Amino acid sequence: MSDVVIREITPGDNEQVAVLIREVLLEMGVPKVGSAYADKALDDMHETYNIPRAIYYIAKDGNQIIGCAGIAQLDNYEGNICELQKMYVSSKARGMGLGSKLISVCIEKAKEFGFDQCYLETMPYMKTAQKLYNKNGFEYLETRMGDTGHYACPVWMIKKL
Repeated sequence: MSDVVIREITPGDNEQVAVLIREVLLEMGVPKVGSAYADKALDDMHETYNIPRAIYYIAKDGNQIIGCAGIAQLDNYEGNICELQKMYVSSKARGMGLGSKLISVCIEKAKEFGFDQCYLETMPYMKTAQKLYNKNGFEYLETRMGDTGHYACPVWMIKKL
């Protein structure tokens, strides 16, 4: 893990990021409809996050992208809340602290952008991910916030920044 570089996404990373995200979603048994799998954004993440108060990071080990995560304003929500979005780590890189590093980088940037809170949505059976989010200060919510279009993700969490 010492050779892993976390940096902002570039257009040349788009294809590898889309492949990684779809691989992880399939591995986890996430439905292709009502989840990130169907998002048009997956094929051009650089352009999707090339807007004010948004950023997307990739984690690279040599030439291989092994993780990714980003933040952006929570969709269809009036408050000053961002969403931790499309955070995925390759099965080869799990359990080595990369998830916490990606969360940390995203949260620091969210604070820089001036957001008050960070929201996320996940799947009920992604218990390891939920433990990671808890460890990094996210708490469970009773209801969803905003409208991300990910109706297949019924677990909602938030962190005060």
